[in-house]
Amino acid sequence: MKNMTRELLEQRTKQFHIDVIRLCRNLPRDAAGYETAKQVIRSAGSVGANYRATRRAKSDDDFLYKMEVVLEEADESHYWLQVIYECGMDQSPETLRLIGEANELTAIFAAVCKTKSEKLEKRPKSARIKRPGKTPPPGKSEI
Repeated sequence: MKNMTRELLEQRTKQFHIDVIRLCRNLPRDAAGYETAKQVIRSAGSVGANYRATRRAKSDDDFLYKMEVVLEEADESHYWLQVIYECGMDQSPETLRLIGEANELTAIFAAVCKTKSEKLEKRPKSARIKRPGKTPPPGKSEI
């Protein structure tokens, strides 16, 4: 995967979303099927949309924050696809393929987050920008 370009990964995440939508058309037409489809479609779409949004990051810290969102959504997609398979809603080879794709995307984004985080930690403390949602509680200093 080292040769994967940004454009190829954007296409891959978009295709993942499209394939999840197609899978969900085959889920049971009951409360569990509708709710599960809604959740997995939302998280799969968020992978591609938020990865695309990393292009507009205002800083390295903002990029990392956005990538962490992508990672969370890829992992959530993996979870919902496993639920679809394990509860018997859809045990097709396509569901297994999508579980594998979600797992690969999660691994890719975890590696990106780890690498970027390590690079940011090497910056001098004066050059670090506080990331959204990471503000220490009052009276506590940031480590």
